[in-house]
Amino acid sequence: MLKFYFNGSPNPTKVALFLEESGLPFEAVAVDTRKGDQFRPEFLKVNPNSKVPAIDDDGVIVFDSNAILLYLAEKTGKFLPADTPQNRAQMLSWLMFVATGIGPYSGQAVHFKHFAPKDQNHDYAHNRYQFEAQRHYAVLNEHLAGRKYMVGDTYTIVDMALWGWARMAAFVMSDEAAAKYANVKRLVDEISARPAAAKAIGLKDRHTFKAEMDDEARGNMFRHLKTKVA
Repeated sequence: MLKFYFNGSPNPTKVALFLEESGLPFEAVAVDTRKGDQFRPEFLKVNPNSKVPAIDDDGVIVFDSNAILLYLAEKTGKFLPADTPQNRAQMLSWLMFVATGIGPYSGQAVHFKHFAPKDQNHDYAHNRYQFEAQRHYAVLNEHLAGRKYMVGDTYTIVDMALWGWARMAAFVMSDEAAAKYANVKRLVDEISARPAAAKAIGLKDRHTFKAEMDDEARGNMFRHLKTKVA
């Protein structure tokens, strides 16, 4: 059976959405990143980058959320757009846009908005990542104007990839900023209303994860705090 290494953060949740939508049987393996589970030798054999999500599909290892979505979609033939060169090009382009833009900039925006120490460099970093996060969401919002879904006229893995982070847009930016992206919100709300989305979000509640962001958690989540670099 497919093993799904996860926690309740945005990237694993988008993979959980695919698994619930597709009905693929899977074993959920909790990785408590606040406790440092991601650095255990047995997990590093699955993902040497010490991040969730990852899957072990009967010996086939895949890590990085968007790579997993593409792998599972191609394996099952589900949640892919109509098979045309144009649709495949658009699917790959927007999937990578989420992977290289929405995810990283949202993550850094969250870090500097909610977790980073307020030192002399904080305002610069905070402003940069807020600007870039909002710029990326604006690109999505414009693309979705007049379109129901990200690619073609069907619900695909690109929409799932977007949903993982975009459902947290107010936490990434602010309520006021997130409200500017009405087209993104419309799609996120549609996906969030699906039964599979509720199951994907609720998966974390079937496991006990460390809730406190104490010194141990900060050290495991933000390892640069323990390391000086040149």
